[in-house]
Amino acid sequence: MTANTTAITTGVITALQLQKRNKDRVNVFVDGEYAFAVSLTLAATLHKGQRLAAEDVEALKQDGEVDLAYQRALRYLGMRPRSSAEIVTYLKRKEYDESIVEIVVNRLHKQGYLDDEAFARFWVENRNRFRPRGSQALRYELRQKGVERETIDSTLEEQDDDGAAWAAVEGKLDRWAALEKMEFEQKLMAFLARRGFRYDVCRRTAEQAWQQVQEAE
Repeated sequence: MTANTTAITTGVITALQLQKRNKDRVNVFVDGEYAFAVSLTLAATLHKGQRLAAEDVEALKQDGEVDLAYQRALRYLGMRPRSSAEIVTYLKRKEYDESIVEIVVNRLHKQGYLDDEAFARFWVENRNRFRPRGSQALRYELRQKGVERETIDSTLEEQDDDGAAWAAVEGKLDRWAALEKMEFEQKLMAFLARRGFRYDVCRRTAEQAWQQVQEAE
């Protein structure tokens, strides 16, 4: 990400000012002009009158950008769990350089904020609870999130498609209860097919649903 800073190669820190909108960031002024921003923690190691060499300035700029990207990634993760690929895409959309993106993603992994296996489990459990999907649909969704094939395979090993299919239709049987058997099964199977369930799962669920509707009459 290209920072809007004055081209400083060397100089003396003349001011350290806490940002108004982000109390965890500090603006650093060198020779009376804004030079870059750093984290509050890093700012604690700096002081007015400190002379900075060119390499010091570049290192501090880099640290400041990494910290800002990291904080943004954390806020993005705070909305819901994300895959590693989603974080990479988000940071690149914010125009951060690849080197910064790599540092931030590695830091998130080390600190446990990014875990594609945990993300995949969360995604499947969330779907099963609120909007059941078949394994085919879940596999597609996880691939769209950038999850590796091996991780998807291990996550879906114990997926119960029959149970998920029944959960998807159980509360909706009344809407089709008045239909003739053929139309009832067609409607129900089409509904499940749109949710990514295989034909054999759709067929078994339709037969189970028809039997329950008949018994309820």
